[in-house]
Amino acid sequence: MRILIAPDKFKGSLSALQVAENIALGIRDVIPDAQIGIAPVADGGEGTAEVICNARGGEWVTCRAHGPLGNPIEARYVWLSENASAVIEMSEAAGLRALKDGVRDVLRANTLGVGEMLLDGAKRGAREIIVGVGGSVTNDGGFGMARALGFRFFTAEREIENGGPAELIGLARIEAPVTAGLSPETPLKSQPASALGGSLPIRIAAASDVRNPLLGENGATRTFGPQKGASPDEREILERALTRLADTVTRELGCDFRNDPGAGAAGGLGFGLMSFCNAELRPGFDVVAAAVQLEEKIRSADVVITGEGKLDRQTMEGKAPAGVALLARKFGKRTFAIVGRAVPDQRVRDIFDGVYELGGSIPQARELLRERARELGAALKH
Repeated sequence: MRILIAPDKFKGSLSALQVAENIALGIRDVIPDAQIGIAPVADGGEGTAEVICNARGGEWVTCRAHGPLGNPIEARYVWLSENASAVIEMSEAAGLRALKDGVRDVLRANTLGVGEMLLDGAKRGAREIIVGVGGSVTNDGGFGMARALGFRFFTAEREIENGGPAELIGLARIEAPVTAGLSPETPLKSQPASALGGSLPIRIAAASDVRNPLLGENGATRTFGPQKGASPDEREILERALTRLADTVTRELGCDFRNDPGAGAAGGLGFGLMSFCNAELRPGFDVVAAAVQLEEKIRSADVVITGEGKLDRQTMEGKAPAGVALLARKFGKRTFAIVGRAVPDQRVRDIFDGVYELGGSIPQARELLRERARELGAALKH
């Protein structure tokens, strides 16, 4: 029996690779002669770079950047020398891990460091940069990233030279950088964004696991603002700021992505990547599946096992286990999910041939994964 194990991470507990390895141990206890393949997956959120790195033999590199509130950080990303490409997670510079002492301020937090990481990848010679768009503590529409890339933002009276999205309330004009090439000798701050999406053939693929637009009830601010600590009053300020940003981008740059699915990802960074970097916004699972050659691996398997920390309605909205199940169904393969928890929603459960819940605490996750895998292995033998 050929079994492919392709889970996502259990957030806050185990990486996708650790989940896969523990499931494999449990299966092998019951079916020792099984041919087991491991293909950890992700959907554009945290863990995306690690999954692609492990699958493609990449290396981790570091660069100096700034955290969401301006604190200096060492950010890391994956370099794939085989095709001169970089894999960046925006959360590395604009997520919880980049905060100093865990202090949040959503009105000031910005994506400057994400732009600095993009520039470092370009300077290294990248022909393609994949950006995992998820896990942000920012809500700036990519404003900070664009400043790092050379875009300039002005009110009627002055240039906005730092700060977060609250500064955009009075935005009146955007000045795009002059087209020029990048070279290792060029100082970072003078390297223009147009080299990322213009004069040099660098493709930017933004990998997102959400389809929210930039604005409105389902937009970046009103959907994700509360979990970033934004009060009702702050959410109104942020919505006004992003509306002003979108209106000004439309007028000054001649493009309008505010209503595109995924524009609201990572506090509107999806919108910013499309507007300022000419990025293609793609479902994160699709980007990862292509990078790890998942379709070919599923095609050659008899049974597919996936999983994640929580199986719920969100799973159906672009999350990795649903993507695995849909690909497996395409080739007529049975698919099972081993998950931390699963809500009693039959529509979600029905995309799998069986769902196994851990039902325990995070410290027990490894042993519980092996236990549930043994149960699944026993069922597969009959």
